[in-house]
Amino acid sequence: MSAQEAAPRLSALVVAHNEEQHLGDCLATLAFADEIVVVLDRCTDGSKDIALAHGVIVEEGAWEIEGARRNLGIDTCSGDWVLEVDADERVSADLAEEIRRTIEYAPFGHYLIPYHNYVGDRLIRYGWGPGWGVSATVRLFAKDPSRGSAKLWGEQRVHPALELSGDSGSLTEHMIHYVDRDISDMLRRLDRYTDARARDLRASGEIGSFKANVRRIFSRFWKCYVSRRGYREGQYGFLIALMAGLYPIISYLKANLEDD
Repeated sequence: MSAQEAAPRLSALVVAHNEEQHLGDCLATLAFADEIVVVLDRCTDGSKDIALAHGVIVEEGAWEIEGARRNLGIDTCSGDWVLEVDADERVSADLAEEIRRTIEYAPFGHYLIPYHNYVGDRLIRYGWGPGWGVSATVRLFAKDPSRGSAKLWGEQRVHPALELSGDSGSLTEHMIHYVDRDISDMLRRLDRYTDARARDLRASGEIGSFKANVRRIFSRFWKCYVSRRGYREGQYGFLIALMAGLYPIISYLKANLEDD
């Protein structure tokens, strides 16, 4: 980059629903960004006041589809790069430095960021599986007036599909993620996720079969507890594997037995 060229501008994007317990701490770690955009989805708590106190750009609305509200946030961001952060996540000083260093010369594309996931005060390194926790995901991506965004979200209510373009890469510093406060919080998350997944299944017209989803209990448990070494986390690893195994079958039963 020549001396005449301006450094790439970085937008930080936070999408939140009633996150007053987390939002202030999250936004405080994003001060290194050139702008912060907060999308508030049907918030009835103090999230808006917290966002405004941090001087961020606020978008408010009500979205049934997870991907739609995230794409609206991406559209609102004016930076050359976008960093997506959930309210229960924190960007460390080391990660912030790596992000700034990376985008200075990076080509149009997207980057995986590894995660450190916490349940309460306990760091859980192993055993996270599809649909139930994440070990790394694309959170940093370019945005260009002619090429659009290197990351777009699909039209699902929970765990939307991703459309990625451009070069791909990985960062080394971890995003800090406070997944659940305790086991009760984890069970409430299972209820929310399976509600949303059941609506997606009904909307697709293909909810699957009872037998197939029963088999997935065991295959997903094995993947998390054995293949992804959840056993190294003791009973926490067992619990996470159990939640991952139950997620598809409970979603199926809600889709099949309950009305929307």
